[in-house]
Amino acid sequence: MSSLCPICRIHDDPAAQDLYEIGRGSLWLLRHHPDPAPLVGWLLLDSLRHVAGPVDFNDQEAASWGHAVRYASALLKEQIGCDKVYAIAFGEGAPHLHLHLIPRFAADPRTSAWLVADHYRAVAAGKLQPAAPEQLIDLVNQVRCRFLHQFLD
Repeated sequence: MSSLCPICRIHDDPAAQDLYEIGRGSLWLLRHHPDPAPLVGWLLLDSLRHVAGPVDFNDQEAASWGHAVRYASALLKEQIGCDKVYAIAFGEGAPHLHLHLIPRFAADPRTSAWLVADHYRAVAAGKLQPAAPEQLIDLVNQVRCRFLHQFLD
């Protein structure tokens, strides 16, 4: 872990673990986007190892990646009833893989395709209200009850 890496700092922060972490296996960590979160259910699937992306996975990470993404996406869809889950990773904000798993609701135009990025930027800039922190905590607690660690190993 690198103390300079913002993702590593989140992984090591007891307060972030308590509030937003859903679970961790030996390879992956599933957490909710911290407050201010653009949407309730905006999850992040992080590599525990300091690795920039799939091109740098070792064999074990490469073999388990698809299962972890599928499991986390299905868990999100089941828990909040979204129509689809977008999976986006840019790798520009930190040199540590964190895959955004974003709920898409057909009836909510804020969550459609690239508009979800505009919504994210507007919340980050303080132009739109973030998701209510108590709703994030409620969802994290609900999902923790359903979480199975073996899918992140």
